[in-house]
Amino acid sequence: MASPTFETDFEPAHGEAVTVGPDIQRVTAPNSGPLTFHGTNSYIVGKDSVAVIDPGPEIESHYEALTSALKGRDVSHILVSHTHKDHSPLAHRLAADTGALIVAEGEHRSARPLFVGEVNPLKESSDVDFMPDIEAEDGMVIDGDGWSLRVIHTPGHTANHAVFALEGKDIVFSADHVMVWATSIVAPPDGSMSDYMASLDKMLEREDRCYFPGHGGTVDEPEKFVRALRTHRKMRERAVLDRLKKGDRNIPDMVKVIYRDTDPRLHRAAGLSLLAHLEDLVTRGRVETDGTPSIDGIYYPK
Repeated sequence: MASPTFETDFEPAHGEAVTVGPDIQRVTAPNSGPLTFHGTNSYIVGKDSVAVIDPGPEIESHYEALTSALKGRDVSHILVSHTHKDHSPLAHRLAADTGALIVAEGEHRSARPLFVGEVNPLKESSDVDFMPDIEAEDGMVIDGDGWSLRVIHTPGHTANHAVFALEGKDIVFSADHVMVWATSIVAPPDGSMSDYMASLDKMLEREDRCYFPGHGGTVDEPEKFVRALRTHRKMRERAVLDRLKKGDRNIPDMVKVIYRDTDPRLHRAAGLSLLAHLEDLVTRGRVETDGTPSIDGIYYPK
């Protein structure tokens, strides 16, 4: 199977609520960037009493657009997929204004403890003050007025990442786990490649009709797309092993070759993604390094 075909044709309609399905609206925040595409998608699920999924970043115009779309409706729950600052910060403000309960897997945490002397490169991007009202276990169902959302733990992008399945509709709000415009960033220590791959396998056990992701447009054939994502990650792993066999010993040298056609603004994120692959390969005994795997480490084929 080939790598996924990414779709970048997407109209964000900043400031407007766009209907994307029966009783489902999308409001896209104006936080466009190389890692956020055209902005973070917030979703409103329901008719009169609703759930809000990923209320988004602290941007006043986005909050105004979201509350305008909610006008006249009760908000019973706010579901947060993970604690990056483009997804979770508005949750507490919206909860204070509406009385809604905040639901999430848990507080922000790293996928593993930091090594001695290690600095978390994504610390400034993380909402470390976030606290849910309900720490949702895997499989928990949140019931509302005419809708039910099942929490599915999908660690990888972050340790506390979760997606939400709309029961009876074969729809999943896939956040940053699966997106049609690009691959998800998996960056240690917040993220884990082994966790991410296991979470892709977990989603393949389901039979869903479409995904509504945290950035960009709809994933219309999720099983096919997720399988292609797995293939893409395995190809990236093989590329890392190939570069090691050809004499590359550090991540910057690998990035220059493996990501030569990628926007240079994304090379830092690409390096972190390679680190995630190398951590996984070291754990599996396929690669060696002196000490613990790090962004500045020296790596050898085994």
